[in-house]
Amino acid sequence: MGTFRIKGGKRLSGEIKPQGAKNEALQIISAVLLTDQDIQINNVPDISDVNKLIELLKGLGVRAKKTGDYQYLFNASDVNIDNIYSQDYYNNASSIRGSVMLLGPMLARYGKGFLPQPGGDKIGRRRLDTHFKGLEKLGARFEYNESEKSYYIETEKFIANTMLLEEASVTGTANILMAAVLAEGETTIFNAACEPYLVQLSKMLNRMGANIEGVGSNMLKVMGVKKLNGTEHTLLADMIEVGSFIGLAAMTKSEITIKDVNLDDLGLIPNVFRRLGIKIEQKENDIYIPQQDNYTIESYIDGSIMSIADAPWPGFTPDLISIVLVVATQAKGSVLIHQKMFESRLFFVDKLIDMGARIILCDPHRATVIGLDHEYPFRGIKMSSPDIRAGVALLIAALSAEGTSIIDNIEQIDRGYQHIDERLRKLGAEVERL
Repeated sequence: MGTFRIKGGKRLSGEIKPQGAKNEALQIISAVLLTDQDIQINNVPDISDVNKLIELLKGLGVRAKKTGDYQYLFNASDVNIDNIYSQDYYNNASSIRGSVMLLGPMLARYGKGFLPQPGGDKIGRRRLDTHFKGLEKLGARFEYNESEKSYYIETEKFIANTMLLEEASVTGTANILMAAVLAEGETTIFNAACEPYLVQLSKMLNRMGANIEGVGSNMLKVMGVKKLNGTEHTLLADMIEVGSFIGLAAMTKSEITIKDVNLDDLGLIPNVFRRLGIKIEQKENDIYIPQQDNYTIESYIDGSIMSIADAPWPGFTPDLISIVLVVATQAKGSVLIHQKMFESRLFFVDKLIDMGARIILCDPHRATVIGLDHEYPFRGIKMSSPDIRAGVALLIAALSAEGTSIIDNIEQIDRGYQHIDERLRKLGAEVERL
């Protein structure tokens, strides 16, 4: 188990460039199975979840050649699909949740798929129903092996269908979309997720020869084609990293420039941080966060306490709820944080309370934060990272705290943030990997 030792209480300064988007990478890399031609992918983040997915594909016979910093050339012309039943594939696929993204492409091109119960964050139930029901609508048949805790899936061929998704699942929509592009006929997907990463995936598939209409909306129409070609694709900057760096600047009273990002691409993220009192400016192609010794949470027009809740895009992303919560702990004022999607994602607040935060955990989904206005700095403690986003929230808290903090289980952080300790040290942070 890896550990960070952090000496906090220092102001940071400088420039930092966000990595390629983790959630987009898992979808885009899975899509290489849909063609036998070359696919060049740029800005690939060097994080454990993405690297494990690439290793999974290599185990199937996909050629993955690193052509430069954060660049890969993929070719899936010589895949042995029966390798999905090997022990190595089982071990690797069960360790990351992103392995579920391979089902749609596998079934569309090879007619068979295999999925051990996937791993990932321990943040409550994360249903796979949307994936399974959508693929079943196209003609897939699922069989669950209780002793192996694995799903065996097969289909003769996908036939287009019309479906209404029970939830606007991002990964579920992506999986169904990748399956539908090679299905026979026109598939209509209602209540589709419309996150920027799905827009990116749709545009890439269309460049490969797919016929997808309604890109960026919650209704997608997909006319199936017989074959897809190769292409080149560049991943967006990771908006969750951008939000994390905004929160880091506020908590540590630092002046930070986030390189090569446009505020217009971040949806509600800048507005939510501004409602916490944080100043954010666009300077040419960069985002500038000026030094602030204090920031004040807005109230509603009637004077009531503001609430911040997550929602499907274009609502506020659930992946930044943990960051917003920790930032609010040192603001002036109070706010209700409502995490609607996952019932265990707020349980990390007990560590913040140990550090000196004033937080009332109302239930598994809601927490009331009474800001300290930087009058009472956090104190360093020993803690453990429960998931990717909470882990980074605790790291931000530790960097703002007086004294030394220890964070164990940093493998969770490494799943979503590439070389985060090295990059923070360039800003002046004292973060040591033990």
